Amino acid sequence: MIFDEAGMMLDFCFSMVENINDKPDYFPVLNIQEFNKGRAERDVLFHELHGERIIEKPHKHDFFIVILFGQAKGTHAIDFVEHQIADHQIHLVFPDQVHKWHIGSQTIGYQLMIGRELFESISPSLRFSASYYHQHPVMNISSEIYGRLLYEVKNIQRELGEEKVFEDLVNARIRIMMLLISREAEKIFRHSQTYNFSPLISKFILLIDSCFKHEHSVAFYASKLNISSNYLNIICKKHLQLSASSLIQNRVLLEAKRLLKASDLSIKEIVYELDFYDQASFSKFFKLHTGMTPSQFRVNKVD
Repeated sequence: MIFDEAGMMLDFCFSMVENINDKPDYFPVLNIQEFNKGRAERDVLFHELHGERIIEKPHKHDFFIVILFGQAKGTHAIDFVEHQIADHQIHLVFPDQVHKWHIGSQTIGYQLMIGRELFESISPSLRFSASYYHQHPVMNISSEIYGRLLYEVKNIQRELGEEKVFEDLVNARIRIMMLLISREAEKIFRHSQTYNFSPLISKFILLIDSCFKHEHSVAFYASKLNISSNYLNIICKKHLQLSASSLIQNRVLLEAKRLLKASDLSIKEIVYELDFYDQASFSKFFKLHTGMTPSQFRVNKVD
């Protein structure tokens, strides 16, 4: 149950992250149930964001977050890309994405946390693959759409405050929010090359997301798609101006960054996790793409 006391329970959990700022070798993956301590477990939590909040160290959650900003200033870095926070925006953070933020003192916002299992069941209402939203996790919206989303958020807040929560009603309102967000997203994607992905490219991206930790070769993915490596490269360059190998490498690199910044795994353990031959080959790969060694990236404050 969340609620006006969310300020007590949720602020406590946020302080867990903020306190980690002083611990250079450990960054938590927060579970939604950590925000439920001492209460009945919930798959949906609500929290109002008022005033300044600073989380300097990247961290990640195993749940989905949707944030509706009304009056807002600040910065929000999602998977190492910094976004400016402004009035009338939607911010989406997917499970396992790494983020940090500096929210200004005059900010008014509303945050929904949705457990992974529930999110997976309602995610079709977002209409597009998560890979599209990863490219555009922050969306500016009109005052009209802001008002419609705020209406749903407030009704979800009200229902979550009831002694007996009508969960089907909460989930239905979340689906309405997802549909409104997907309609706004379509306006962005229509002017983006990501919107023009061929079905084959979409399948390739999904395959990469499932297999990238242990499969780094274009030939593997091409065989799974029943096409040649050469043809896979051709369509990737046509639609994305990137080679197939670059897409695979970019996903491996993103995961390496996440693990370096948001886990307590040693570099040797990360090498094993991402299936590199040895630490030297991983360091060479990482420095080629970032200009830093893995150790330098881990301690560097500028992501």
